Amino acid sequence: MISGEFDLSIGSLIGFSSMSVTLLTVEANLSMPVASILTLIMVMFIGYCNGITVVKSGLPSFIITLGSLFMVRGVTIAVSKMVTGRTQLGGLEESKGYNIMSSLFSNSLTISETDFPISILWWVLFGILGYLLLKHTQIGNWIFATGASKESAKLMGIPVNRVKTSLFMLTAFCAWFIAITQVTTFGGADVLRGEQKEFIAIIAAVIGGTLLTGGYGSIIGAMIGALIFGIVKQGIIFAGVDADWFQVFMGVMLISAVLVNGVFRKKYAHR
Repeated sequence: MISGEFDLSIGSLIGFSSMSVTLLTVEANLSMPVASILTLIMVMFIGYCNGITVVKSGLPSFIITLGSLFMVRGVTIAVSKMVTGRTQLGGLEESKGYNIMSSLFSNSLTISETDFPISILWWVLFGILGYLLLKHTQIGNWIFATGASKESAKLMGIPVNRVKTSLFMLTAFCAWFIAITQVTTFGGADVLRGEQKEFIAIIAAVIGGTLLTGGYGSIIGAMIGALIFGIVKQGIIFAGVDADWFQVFMGVMLISAVLVNGVFRKKYAHR
């Protein structure tokens, strides 16, 4: 989003990744690490195709990746039904390499007699890496410049198309990573498990100060936005409130995000 683009295919890529890993492991009898690597290659290729299509066609990434969302989700559901007859598949706990993957992606860490999911550690690590990338590298400067003004960035010699394509591949990698944490946690896959994650990602980023028009944003802000969603969702569950109210919360946050974004955009424009 900082580069001025959207990727709405994230949710469908999560479902695709989780089902692909599970099918390759359970049905094709591959070890889970091998299945995960093969799935990563496929997902990165999809991200590459998204990026190339956007930069070569000049069409809005919102539309391109929306189409990708439907295509990937449709293929995932169709293949899952064709191979297994259903859209949910378990049995990973007994597969080769599951214990290795589980120890890396879904185990708990004990700190001061309190258990924490290892995914929190990964979240913090990726946040630090993202912060360093954006704030202390040339690539980060390229990303901000591309989002602020694509034409100006090109005149400065920045490889705009390569930057944008790489970012689409990065979001595809993130979708794969989320899927791996899910399948190792639940021991199986559901093609709809990533549904609506694309909206949560956008809202979290905007609440964190990222401009919808690109050129401004921060990793820390996006992490805070994601944390707000996580806390509210768990709070609704623990309070015994109907989970459908989370949908209401998402709608309110979406509208609020747009309004807040307008304020940030005006401030940014007057700099």
